[in-house]
Amino acid sequence: MNRKALRRTFLDTVPVLTGYLFLGAGFGILLSESGYNVLWAFGMGLFILAGSGQYLAVTLMATGASYLWAAVATLLVNARHLFYGISLLEDYKDAGKKKPYLIFALTDETYTLVTQNQPPEGMSRHSYCFLVSLLDHIYWICGCTLGALMGAYIPISFEGVEFVLTALFVTMFVEQWITHKNHIPALIGAGATALCLVLFGSDIFLIPSMALMAILLTVLQKTGRRESHV
Repeated sequence: MNRKALRRTFLDTVPVLTGYLFLGAGFGILLSESGYNVLWAFGMGLFILAGSGQYLAVTLMATGASYLWAAVATLLVNARHLFYGISLLEDYKDAGKKKPYLIFALTDETYTLVTQNQPPEGMSRHSYCFLVSLLDHIYWICGCTLGALMGAYIPISFEGVEFVLTALFVTMFVEQWITHKNHIPALIGAGATALCLVLFGSDIFLIPSMALMAILLTVLQKTGRRESHV
């Protein structure tokens, strides 16, 4: 693995770096304002590594939710990762010792990078995916820790900081729309989400919408393969 390949990989992750510093800081600030110190923020960033899940955890911890409800709520919020994992079965199949960490470190942003980018010359795909995952994990830990320190020692109001999670997803959607000519997957995602939101309501629309997206994208992929063979 040469220095040029490492530099290219780092540059690929720069958008995640900027996003995770702000997103992680938002989580750290909320956690600090709920009465938890910086070690909690560092530990959750290190061992949980789930943006929406960690934001949810702040509310669950503050309200004294039961372990059962915390488990169910976390599963619902992060159910989309089931589909991420299924789509990467072949990519991670022969990853060897790297595989457990690749599974653990699979976030929305990391998934986008490892599925959309090709490894630079001189680096295997598994090494590229591992390094992207590791860098993104480090960024997240830094953001969470920085936010907790800000919340503890900077005496200003951070009201509305939780909106940073929504802002990050919108930014990623716009970036993918601009950089990719094929907008069908994006339209499927937006359409499935809107439809399930109307049919199932805001409380339980996530899993049905992800299931519908997976079905439609699978059909689209198979159709594309058939056309290419023809």
